[in-house]
Amino acid sequence: MGDSPQAALVSFGSGLIFVSLISAFRGDVRSGFKQIFVAVKNKKLSYWRLGAGMLGASFVAMQTHVVPIVGVAIFTVASLAGQTAISLWVDHVGLMGSGKSLITIRRVLAAVITVLAVVVSVWDRFAMSNFSITAIILAVVAGGWVGVQRALNGQINNYSNAAFATSQLNFITGTSFLLLLLLLRSIFTDHSIMNFSTGPWWMFLGGSMGVIYIAFSATAVQQLGVLDFTLFSIGGMLFSSLIIDLILPTTNVQLSKYLVLGVIISFFGSWINKLELKRK
Repeated sequence: MGDSPQAALVSFGSGLIFVSLISAFRGDVRSGFKQIFVAVKNKKLSYWRLGAGMLGASFVAMQTHVVPIVGVAIFTVASLAGQTAISLWVDHVGLMGSGKSLITIRRVLAAVITVLAVVVSVWDRFAMSNFSITAIILAVVAGGWVGVQRALNGQINNYSNAAFATSQLNFITGTSFLLLLLLLRSIFTDHSIMNFSTGPWWMFLGGSMGVIYIAFSATAVQQLGVLDFTLFSIGGMLFSSLIIDLILPTTNVQLSKYLVLGVIISFFGSWINKLELKRK
């Protein structure tokens, strides 16, 4: 599409349609959605936490802007570094509302090892990237917002008790935020509000994947905490990348030894953090 906010709106708009269809056929999702606002009305849940979806929308918009500048490899490392760093802080201050976790040496070491695993896994792709300090800072900030979003979603899920209801709220606020952003831009610039003239049909499927991811993550962070979930999800992402390269390799791309090593290192980081959990 050649436009970051519009690409983000395609993702969130298609996701909103998908999760709305789920809500239409499931009474527990509709009931859970109502319970969120009951909690706000009873002052059990701060209203500003309902804006978690805007953080996700901003992340997608930044991602589509930064990746063409620095490449996928550098964006992945920078954003995941931001996620792990903010996850330590989020758990420390108890932003999710389920208690606080001390920032211990072992937890910091686990986070550093996991980020190192990502660096190693994409090492052979750095040559295809360009360095831009501004773009890298944006990637780190975007990753940090995702960490905060997970914490907010975990707390929202405490009251909705329906993961897809939490996901639906995210996509409503995220889509509304992007629509407002594009509307304001169209008023003050010569940009059109939407352009569907280019792009494959499957670009509309990304939103449905986001719905499932947010629903699962909102539930998982309640049990694991933001840092633990981040470490496990990074390991899962690297392992899935390895499986995809084995089963459905991209043209002219061979299985990378760096990716294999990165997967091993990521599981080592998770093991280090698991020792911390056992001590508790």
